[in-house]
Amino acid sequence: MGWFSFGKDKTKEKETLDKGLVKTKENLLTRLTKAIAGRTTIDDSVLDDLEETLISSDVGVETTLKIIDQLQQRIKRDRYISTTELNSILRAEIATLLKHEGSGFTKDFEEALPKKPYVILVVGVNGVGKTTTIGKLAYRYKQAGKKVMLGASDTFRAAAVEQLTIWSERVGVPIVQQGMNADPASVAYDTLQSALSKDIDVVIIDTAGRLHNKVGLMNELTKIRKVMQKLIPDAPHEVLLVLDASTGQNAVEQARQFTSATDVNALALTKLDGTAKGGVAIGICDQFKIPVRYIGLGEQMTDLQVFDADEFVDSLFKS
Repeated sequence: MGWFSFGKDKTKEKETLDKGLVKTKENLLTRLTKAIAGRTTIDDSVLDDLEETLISSDVGVETTLKIIDQLQQRIKRDRYISTTELNSILRAEIATLLKHEGSGFTKDFEEALPKKPYVILVVGVNGVGKTTTIGKLAYRYKQAGKKVMLGASDTFRAAAVEQLTIWSERVGVPIVQQGMNADPASVAYDTLQSALSKDIDVVIIDTAGRLHNKVGLMNELTKIRKVMQKLIPDAPHEVLLVLDASTGQNAVEQARQFTSATDVNALALTKLDGTAKGGVAIGICDQFKIPVRYIGLGEQMTDLQVFDADEFVDSLFKS
């Protein structure tokens, strides 16, 4: 890919991001504009309205209070903050909450991978767009020149294996699967074994969205990890939790459950284009100290982007 086409693709991705965050932006900015209408300085009344605005935008109570506290400290230090300064301060504070330095992740699909094969274990409840996200990931990595393989370790549902197989055919990448009720850890092991023998760059392994109980899910994920490490000691390199942004605070609860079940180190937020609840990204990032890695902004295979905090905030506050 030449420099010009790369730049062109980045411009298109930013346009998609701007369009995808319209509902969230309108929800946040409309409330924010109302909160500061007719005011010239930031006082307790404005902060109270701002607090309500952020909570109503699904940022979450804990993160909202942190933002308000930062504003109060700024007011105390500077003694005066105009309402025109509020947007820039909010932008900077939100960007800080969304950034997690030192995560070690690549910034786009074209970059060289830190490991080979680079193993991504995908977790999340049924219905959040987990299989679709895996398919889009496979497509984006393949388009970037990477050799990709899928592993169907969600053997709890027959439909999960079938759907992943359809995606593998659609994208044109190999899949390792043993059908429903197979041992998920055995599928993961066979996937890595095959990937090593075929010089695969990226391995993406699906897992069950639910089992009969939470203990079962925790044990299964632990077993999958241990079995993979027999072949690749530091696998998985990325444990990706997929969350549906349109569910708002329900996504926070899902994050809580899965982070207690396994060592999640990356998030994918789906369906951002169809919701006004995109503010939940801020709260989840801050509360769980896990970086958003990917965002889904549509139905097309190209509508999955590597998350960039600064671009996200720019789209969120763009007038």
